Amino acid sequence: MADTHNLAIFRGALKFKTNKDKIWGVLILLSVITAIEVVLGIYKPEVLMGYIAGMKILNWIFIILTVVKAYYIAWDFMHLRDEASGLRRAIVWTGIFLISYLTFILLTEGGYIENVYSSGYITHDF
Repeated sequence: MADTHNLAIFRGALKFKTNKDKIWGVLILLSVITAIEVVLGIYKPEVLMGYIAGMKILNWIFIILTVVKAYYIAWDFMHLRDEASGLRRAIVWTGIFLISYLTFILLTEGGYIENVYSSGYITHDF
């Protein structure tokens, strides 16, 4: 691990003078992403209610923004940017694979249960 921490975010687009300033910058970034999620969740724009790959576009946006927040929290607050590239890849790619796999399972099983209930053929009472 390096002795000095990188005080930039957005791949160097924003640079800070102190760690305290950087923490505030990251807090503001994560707050803006969360505010976007909340606003989209409250208003649910009709243009985002179409379906892509069996799920609403709005739900895909929520999943992507949540993954971005999780990645950024790990990248800055767990100091992954200061680690060796092999360790960074092992942690980040494992998380991305796990989240993708669990999302796939959730969508597959949820679609099956929806089909069972909508077709009226229920063999088990869940």
